[in-house]
Parts: sequence; structure tokens; C-alpha cells
Amino acid sequence: MRWRDGRESDNVEDRRGMSIPRGAKIGGITGLGFVAVVLIGMLLGIDPTVLLQGGPEIQTPSVSVQRSERPGVNDDQRKFVAVVLAETEDVWREAFRERGRSYQAPTLVLFSRAVESACGMAGSAVGPFYCASDHKIYLDLSFFDDLRMRFGASGDFAQAYVIAHEVGHHVQTLLGISKKVNELQAQVGSPERKKLSVRMELQADCLAGVWAHQADQSHRILEAGDIEEGLNAASAVGDDRIQRKTQGHVVPDAFTHGSSAQRVRWFRFGLESGNLRSCDTFNADRL
Repeated sequence: MRWRDGRESDNVEDRRGMSIPRGAKIGGITGLGFVAVVLIGMLLGIDPTVLLQGGPEIQTPSVSVQRSERPGVNDDQRKFVAVVLAETEDVWREAFRERGRSYQAPTLVLFSRAVESACGMAGSAVGPFYCASDHKIYLDLSFFDDLRMRFGASGDFAQAYVIAHEVGHHVQTLLGISKKVNELQAQVGSPERKKLSVRMELQADCLAGVWAHQADQSHRILEAGDIEEGLNAASAVGDDRIQRKTQGHVVPDAFTHGSSAQRVRWFRFGLESGNLRSCDTFNADRL
């Protein structure tokens, strides 16, 4: 992925090394962070919905996070994140302008070990997540190591896909999609809530694809192998693949994000169309 000469976003907040107070209940997490919570629930034998809805509070002990990095060691990763975020800002600002709307860019918060957000406190194990309550994306850069070693998804464009997916949730929030889905979920039972969640997540994958298409049109960011990296990352975080890895079998009725094939399909759909309107997963007959 060509990114080294790109503009860096000013909307990166670096909280690595900050002290964290005692935590509170985690709620309102969207994106790959939700995948991680579900994964944790499976490993502990806990219904993931308990972790995310009005269940027992998840407490994180008070910690004082000390920077383990020497000055400059992580500067390259931080710059990469800032450039990718800037690319999303350029693409979505133009897309919103074409629709007569203004795009308010999210803030991306870098943290280490644990972080406090408007959605509650979360540890690194939760993974990257978007909090609609404060319009911020939270990312511990160590997740990129996990993405490569645990999920088998390597490459800088795989990492860019993760960021673009979370930004996709921000776009859904600005467009009012998230609010409508939350209202619908409050009116239905658990099976229907999960189905709505799947459509929400697949739409974020599609929006990530739209971003990649438009960014490449504008700045030629894609290199040979990048698309394969992104598709591999989308496949790696599919519900069926995670379930098979954690419990040895697949339970489609428990899906919250979609299968690997579905995630790949919608990311590819956005990547090939480059059109926000093509990402209407809520009216699609086939996911």
C-alpha cells in the first residue's frame, strides 16, 4: 500500500502510556471490538450478549500504563494510522459533500493495555472498536500483531481495512443508520437482533471497500497484493471462522458479524462499485 507520502490526519489522539482509572461497564462497542468480546465470551463459556447488554459489569483494575516503547519505535505505525485516517477523511468528506452534507471526521485514539471511552472501559483484548457516544475509534496497535499471528491476516492493507471498517461505523452513525438499527433491535428478540447486527457489520465492510476504491482513484494507494490482503483480513474475522477456531463447530444462528464468505463478498462489493448506495445490506435479499 502506498502511504508514506500521504497527508497525516490531525485527528489522532495518542493516549499510550496514560494512567487508567477503575473501569465501568462496557457498552455501545461496535466493530471488530465486538468480535473480540464475542470471542472472549466463547472462550469463557459466557453468552456474549451478557457482556454487551445490561449484564454484569466488566471491571478493569486501575493500572498505570508505562510506555514500553523507546521514543520513535512506534512512530512508523502511528504515521501509518494517521495517513490511513486522513485518506478516509478525504473520501468521506467528498462523498458527503456530493449529497449536500458535511462530514465530521472521527477521532482515532491510540492506547496501550486499557482505555476509557464514553462507551465504558475496555482492555486491549477487546480489540479495535468504535464508540458512537463520543465519535471515536479506539485502537491498541498491538492488535495488528494479533491480526497477523492469530488471525493469519498480514500486510499494511489488512491493517487499513480494520481502520476503514471502524470508520464505516462512524459513517453509519452520521447517516442515522446506527440509530435506526438500535431502535429496531430494542423491539425484537435476540435472533432478530443478531440478524440486524450482521447486516450492520456487513455494511461497514462494504463501506470499507468503497473507501479503498475511492482512495485508489484519487491517490493510487493500492499496490499488487493489497486487495488480497484486505479480502484475507475480512475472511479472517468471519463468525464461522472464529467459531470453528474457538469451539470447533459453527452455529450460524449465533452470527453477529457474518460469515467469512459474506464479509469478503460485501467488502469486495464496495471495492468494485465504489458507491455508497451499493452498500444497502438491509434491503439485500442475499447476504
